[in-house]
Amino acid sequence: MAAADWTQLPPELVESISKKLTIFADYLRFRCVCHSWQASIPKTPNHLPPQLPWLMLPQSQPNQSHRAFYNLSNSRVHFLHLPEASHRKRRCGSSHGWLVILDETPSVLLVNPLTRGKRHLPPLSAFPNVVSFDHSQIGREYVLRSLSGELYTRSLIQMRDSFVKKLVLSSSPVEDAGFIALTIVNQTGDLAFCREGDENWSFIDEARCYSEDVIFFNGLFYAVDNHGIVAECDVKGPSPVVRIIQMPRLDDADMRYLVNSGADLLLVSRYLDVDHDIVNDDANVNYRTVGFDVFRMNWMGPRWEKVENLGDRMLFIGETSFSLSASDFPGCVGNCIYFTDDYSELNYESGVGGYDSGIFRLRDGMIQELPPYPRNSDYQVHWPPGSLPLWVIPNPC
Repeated sequence: MAAADWTQLPPELVESISKKLTIFADYLRFRCVCHSWQASIPKTPNHLPPQLPWLMLPQSQPNQSHRAFYNLSNSRVHFLHLPEASHRKRRCGSSHGWLVILDETPSVLLVNPLTRGKRHLPPLSAFPNVVSFDHSQIGREYVLRSLSGELYTRSLIQMRDSFVKKLVLSSSPVEDAGFIALTIVNQTGDLAFCREGDENWSFIDEARCYSEDVIFFNGLFYAVDNHGIVAECDVKGPSPVVRIIQMPRLDDADMRYLVNSGADLLLVSRYLDVDHDIVNDDANVNYRTVGFDVFRMNWMGPRWEKVENLGDRMLFIGETSFSLSASDFPGCVGNCIYFTDDYSELNYESGVGGYDSGIFRLRDGMIQELPPYPRNSDYQVHWPPGSLPLWVIPNPC
């Protein structure tokens, strides 16, 4: 009996099989089987669910044009050509697999590290509190207006490093022609948004000070303050509509994160402790994560209800926060929080310390090492601005 010639499968059958694949790496291997299979299915899959994230690693050399990404599923490091995120650039988070890049110009750039796709958002000079921008005014290129109406100046580097705290997208800028970007502005605590095609950013005046974190959830943006009070923001219409969700205040925490976990909106509280370290006779103060609490929004209250067990869910916390089901990814374990260091660059004057990353287990409160960063005091690293580890979900779209 002759062996079956799998290369002769009908194209419609090959396409049907490919749509059963849920892991992007498996889809790529499937296309590489033979020329006929490759011709039967599109280069870019549009059916894939969210993928297990890669950890974008800090840049080891200042002039590198490639960036390293650590793959949790196989413990391998991928190097991608990404000069847009090289030396002197700041990565201001990622959203839907797109990096947010700021540099020493007013530019706000979105880059997909997997596809090399690029989109420009309105520049930093187009925020409502930026009065003027002049390249010739060295060291004070920006003139801004404070909440009290006073004018003050900021340099190119200061604006790159501290003007924007975080930026999130409503959807992938390729998949949705009408995507919206929303950012948290440092110092003032303002929320600003722009729609695709806008030339300027607009403030959401009624949601000022809800600046701990922001997320797009069920068609709306949600922002939270340090007490757990939430502002629901609908910016799809001609003017923003804001609803403040009043609820019992939570105990103090060092940091708060909003996470979309299936049908639930979660709030994660992060607690830090001070770690005094002596390096070369110099005293350094490093902060280390010692625990987390997780709360689920009860919309009937409304109130935050403490979650003791996440079950199958894995939470990924950092400049980008999200949730996945562990059963979808072989070798992964649920009821854990995978966290990265998303605050140390704000205190990088000393430039020495270990990255505060790890895996927090809810069942016993223990913290495991997150490869490739051990959590021991002998491991010392130097970080320039914008170089902290960052979760990025591979997105071929």
